[in-house]
Amino acid sequence: MLTTLLSFAFVLGVLIFVHELGHFVTAKMVGIRVETFSLGFPPRAFGFKYGDTDYCISWLPLGGYVKMAGMIDESLDDQVTGAPWEYASKPVWQRVLVISAGSMMNFITAILILGGIAYSSGIGDMAAGALVSETLPETPASAVGILPEDVIISIDEQRVETAQDLIQIVNRNAGNQLAIRWERQGQILESKITPELDTDRDVGLIGIKVGTKVLYRDAGLLECIQYGAINSYKLIVLTAGALKMIITGEESFRDSVGGPIIIAKLAGESARRGFEALLSFTAFISLNLAFFNMLPFPVLDGGHLVMLLIEGVMRKPIPVKATLMVQKIGMAFLLALMIFILFNDISRWNQ
Repeated sequence: MLTTLLSFAFVLGVLIFVHELGHFVTAKMVGIRVETFSLGFPPRAFGFKYGDTDYCISWLPLGGYVKMAGMIDESLDDQVTGAPWEYASKPVWQRVLVISAGSMMNFITAILILGGIAYSSGIGDMAAGALVSETLPETPASAVGILPEDVIISIDEQRVETAQDLIQIVNRNAGNQLAIRWERQGQILESKITPELDTDRDVGLIGIKVGTKVLYRDAGLLECIQYGAINSYKLIVLTAGALKMIITGEESFRDSVGGPIIIAKLAGESARRGFEALLSFTAFISLNLAFFNMLPFPVLDGGHLVMLLIEGVMRKPIPVKATLMVQKIGMAFLLALMIFILFNDISRWNQ
């Protein structure tokens, strides 16, 4: 439990700090007065004031916020005086920069973490072939002597580049004898194998579980940063695809969404596998935080960007009452969603 709590504090603390730091620094750069820099949501626990800003830790560890003068946000403060240091007094492009900076910092953090892991441990390149992770007893694969850690390189006279290549050929050849070749510690072995019919799915199977063999190599700093950027982009695409599946009903919302309790559980599991695994998990959560914060929903950064887009098209400020109403509706929905996710996390804890 202690490992879980410390890992959760590390992951969330780092990512919230980085996210809010992005807003804070860019706000200062464009001359916006920052009234509060908080890790956690109110009520305030402790902190100190330096200049115009209250730097504090708050009791609810579910996020953080930077309160800018003249900005109607989750604090629902509608005091907009028109002073030059207020958020609302700045040009739209500057406000877009300030709002986008939080998610951008999370994205950069993920790139640096993944790039740093690659620089430390090497860049993983997928090797050709299908790596056998398990051979089931009394199956065609065990009969011909295929073992875990073997790499299948061809079947039915066709070269196997990926595990999916092997699966597709085996699935459509139930009852047909196939030539198969595999590599074991530099030695090439070969035999004949006949996939058995799985009557439930109407596909051929040979009784193995396969994946991709990864070969690690040393690389320079720039290549590792590029590697981190490419993999961060791939993870963002996967996250967007998962969200699409939830929206279309292909995946269950209840089973697919996790909140702070599930994050804490997964952080603890990652930490027990080692610090590198914890860092990889931190990068993944950082990308999720960046992605979901940019969704066009009130209260989230993406919602603020939509409001700025509307203001830019209208060429005049959105009325304070209208902005406040949108924020109140968004806050009510977000609070209800957070409560649902918390209860859902509790129900999934032992799954």
